[in-house]
Amino acid sequence: MVEYGGGINNGPAGQVGGGGSPQLGTPVDLFSSVSNIVNDATNMVAGWPPEMLVAAIVIFFVGLIVLKRAF
Repeated sequence: MVEYGGGINNGPAGQVGGGGSPQLGTPVDLFSSVSNIVNDATNMVAGWPPEMLVAAIVIFFVGLIVLKRAF
């Protein structure tokens, strides 16, 4: 595995820095995953063809009508 760079990861050179232990005191952004989900969903919908967008809008409104009748 040395030919593919595995010798550096598993050898003594990779263990000098502590092996990737988490740094204490660094802030964690809990809402970054939420923004990534919104961004991914927006990019997915933006890539849909027009026929699929129309179908999604129709399904959305039919779902609202079904929910209105259920409650």
